[in-house]
Amino acid sequence: MTRSELIARVIKKHPEMSAQDVTKAVNELFGVMADALASGNRIELRGFGVFSLRLRNASNGRNPINGDRVEIPAKYVCHFKTGTHLHQSLNAQPK
Repeated sequence: MTRSELIARVIKKHPEMSAQDVTKAVNELFGVMADALASGNRIELRGFGVFSLRLRNASNGRNPINGDRVEIPAKYVCHFKTGTHLHQSLNAQPK
């Protein structure tokens, strides 16, 4: 699902809200979440899941074109762990 698809679904479920207001709300939500993660905070949404940062250690890699060794610096990556309710609902529905 893309951001625009999310906005369209919210508008469809809540026709009393203007498209502009829904767009602003979704963009603000994602902005606040990104700022929280960038600050090193974790985001916990009960029943849905937890977003947190994990440190990926520095490593050595290879350039696929010429095979030269390349240093890959340490970096933080976003990690998501599903909440109990989401995990159960994902596994209860046949695909």
